[in-house]
Amino acid sequence: MRDKSYILILLFFLCISHSIFAWDFWPLPMDEPDTAQSKLEYGFEASAIASSGKYSPFWLHVNTNGHISSQPFSGSIAAWVQKQPTRPAKWYDYDFAVDLAGRFDCKKQTGYFRRLYAHLRLYIFDITAGILPFTAGSAAPQLSTGGLLFSNNAQPLPRISIGINRYTAFPGLYGYLEIKGGITHGWFVDKNSLDPTTEVTNAFLHHKFAGARIGGKLPVNIAYEFHHAAQWGGKSAIYGDLGNSLKSFKNVFILNAGGNNLNDQLNAEGNHIGWQELAVNIKYKGWYADLYWQTIFEDKSAAFIGMGMNVADGLWGISIRQDHWKFINAITYEFLNTTSQSGPYHDKDGIIYGGRDTYFNNLIYRQGWTHFHRTIGSPFLSPQNNRVRTHFIGIKGDIYGYNYRLLSSYTRSWGTYAQPNKTDNTAIMLSVTKKIEKAWGMEFGLTMAADIGSQFGNSFAGMITIRKQDIIPVRLDKK
Repeated sequence: MRDKSYILILLFFLCISHSIFAWDFWPLPMDEPDTAQSKLEYGFEASAIASSGKYSPFWLHVNTNGHISSQPFSGSIAAWVQKQPTRPAKWYDYDFAVDLAGRFDCKKQTGYFRRLYAHLRLYIFDITAGILPFTAGSAAPQLSTGGLLFSNNAQPLPRISIGINRYTAFPGLYGYLEIKGGITHGWFVDKNSLDPTTEVTNAFLHHKFAGARIGGKLPVNIAYEFHHAAQWGGKSAIYGDLGNSLKSFKNVFILNAGGNNLNDQLNAEGNHIGWQELAVNIKYKGWYADLYWQTIFEDKSAAFIGMGMNVADGLWGISIRQDHWKFINAITYEFLNTTSQSGPYHDKDGIIYGGRDTYFNNLIYRQGWTHFHRTIGSPFLSPQNNRVRTHFIGIKGDIYGYNYRLLSSYTRSWGTYAQPNKTDNTAIMLSVTKKIEKAWGMEFGLTMAADIGSQFGNSFAGMITIRKQDIIPVRLDKK
């Protein structure tokens, strides 16, 4: 009888072990059969805006990578050749783009590369060099206010990046733990100050990030990301050389004090800023929901020990999309608050409170967290106006081939602690596009937008867009 019990127990554990080892020990996309084909594409687009106000409405020009002017009458053009990443199941993949753009208004005309980059993925590792938009966060870029630290608002910086860009299964955990992370070195190439007596030129960007996600194929996943960025180096019209050596880079990497000015020697070398996100991803029978919370820090102490001080500040969002009914296939709601900033006092009566974080500002880098005078992070924040409270709703869908996107936000702003200025703005935009095959497959778009309030003044505008993208009949690789 005892022998039979041992046999039954042995058979039980054999069944369990078989079911365990039948799972994929390290599930990667490269394990799947490769059925895709690489394609070379070309495209062009043109747009024109006419507005009644002093500026074009908020949602027309923000989060466009600096491509649309804020002036009331403006236009833009672009033409590109690109190859997109299309073969996730192959042990390597690559993509590139040459995207030449022009922006013109009543004040000036500007030509630039909107994208000029090459990206190579070798197994799970990514290497990118050039000018390429970058955003961070769980919400869809076209249906969000943008990430707190990186959005699509400013003209992209040239950069070199290496890391694991997409969530990738950790070895041996059957896909239930995924990780990603990377490091970037970039260059601020703009004339970044309206006042040349305070300008910093030839500054660098440092950015590193790490993230983890648990859940795998389960219907609920939980993810956490941490991003650290810094402006460093360059030459200041006030302070001279700001430290451009490997020693300075090491100080910036570990948030260590150093440099050639008193501020950096007392605090940390460079202008440091960071961002964290906690997200819950839910999927069930063609329905997908992302719930996320992003928070921001502006100095070394908040990065590691002081996050509780400004926990009231951040971006809370929920985004829902589904595959069943295309009339409304996605909707997003976000709430942004940055009014706390760890309190109204940094120091008072000899006591250090650690407040007045004054997001996107810095004593040395007077341009703040901007590139070509546009905020790199959330478009609702700027060095001159960083205490805001915003409600946002975005909806998109397809009604009989007419693709639409509706964005609406209400913002109450208080300027900064140093320079209070109470304003408000209601912004709304409706964009409709339609691809017409008989018109050489071109896509036509009409956008109506408005601002109502004291922040930018009342403004009503329309924008027309023409866009064409197609495949160049060239075989790039063989299966």
